[in-house]
Amino acid sequence: MAIADSLGDVAERTVVEIGPGGGAITEVLSRRAGRLVAIELDRELAPRLRAQFADTPSVEVIEADVLAVDLDSLRRGEERLLVVGNLPYYITSDILLWLFHFHASISRTVVMVQREVADRVAAVPGTRDYGLLSATTQLYARVERVLILPPSAFLPPPKVHSTVLRLTMQPRFAELGVEPDKFIAFLKQSFAQKRKTLAKNLRAAGFDGARVAEALQSAGIPPMARAEELGPEPMATLWKGLQGR
Repeated sequence: MAIADSLGDVAERTVVEIGPGGGAITEVLSRRAGRLVAIELDRELAPRLRAQFADTPSVEVIEADVLAVDLDSLRRGEERLLVVGNLPYYITSDILLWLFHFHASISRTVVMVQREVADRVAAVPGTRDYGLLSATTQLYARVERVLILPPSAFLPPPKVHSTVLRLTMQPRFAELGVEPDKFIAFLKQSFAQKRKTLAKNLRAAGFDGARVAEALQSAGIPPMARAEELGPEPMATLWKGLQGR
């Protein structure tokens, strides 16, 4: 299975599976992983999974919302987790942000998402799909498209294509010289209104107009630029300029 294969060698690793559902990926990983922790929210599916893998001591099933699970607590010693899952469309962004919150405890994540979401996650600056999710993800991880799956790959077939993404945690905050929480908050302000220029968004967020204009000029950013046109380097330079650095 492509999703399991994309994790690499897991024989000595702890793998966390998000939303195992019927257990198809769980079955594969149960034979490969040194330890597998499956997090399932559904009250009917979780007990079934627990019974299915009752004779496999390396598999643990947790009945919970992954957004309420302290992923740090799943580590053994200083190991870093591998995470895998087929993410529901309506909470894909929330789950990715939750994983980034625990980035220090995770080495690699392989997720299947709707192709439209994958396009946003992997988008480069200056393209239509580049936005806050793209910028945030790429600050925390190196993004790779592993596989695109057509509807015919599933039974019953959905109405959308799916993409398998591999995210290798490689935070860039130290390299860029920015503070994670403050810089992410700045990006949220910068991308607040997609049709507005970066300068207008920052003024709307409370930054002084003259200071914004000065910081843009110092960073070499055109005054009419929009946030989606800029990569992390110029945005970091701008943020530091606004901080008086």
